[in-house]
Amino acid sequence: MTAFFKNLQFSYTSNYASGTLGISTYAADALGDVVYVELPELELEVGFDDAIGAVESTKSASDIMTPVTGKVVEANNRLENEPSLLNKDPEGEGWIAKIECKHPEELDKLMDAERYKQHTEEEGAH
Repeated sequence: MTAFFKNLQFSYTSNYASGTLGISTYAADALGDVVYVELPELELEVGFDDAIGAVESTKSASDIMTPVTGKVVEANNRLENEPSLLNKDPEGEGWIAKIECKHPEELDKLMDAERYKQHTEEEGAH
């Protein structure tokens, strides 16, 4: 299952135990060419909406926020040497971190694909 939080994508398991955090295609396009990714530390305990890293591009820098409370169990170390993966495949090979969910009910706060599409259209209109 996939849900969205701000301009982040979070794909989680059917039992809501863990998920994969990445940026959306919309966010990747808005960022421009990614030149640096600060990844979260393994075993880092995170809270809902905590900053756990950053993405720097030719246009801007943005914090990576967590959509759930939990623990970082894996980080995509490929991004350290290949930050452009966030542009090439943001919703696939360009994932950022895997997070073990502590409070699965927080997933109810995330947007489904249809709501996220509306959100990006509204954002693009401004």
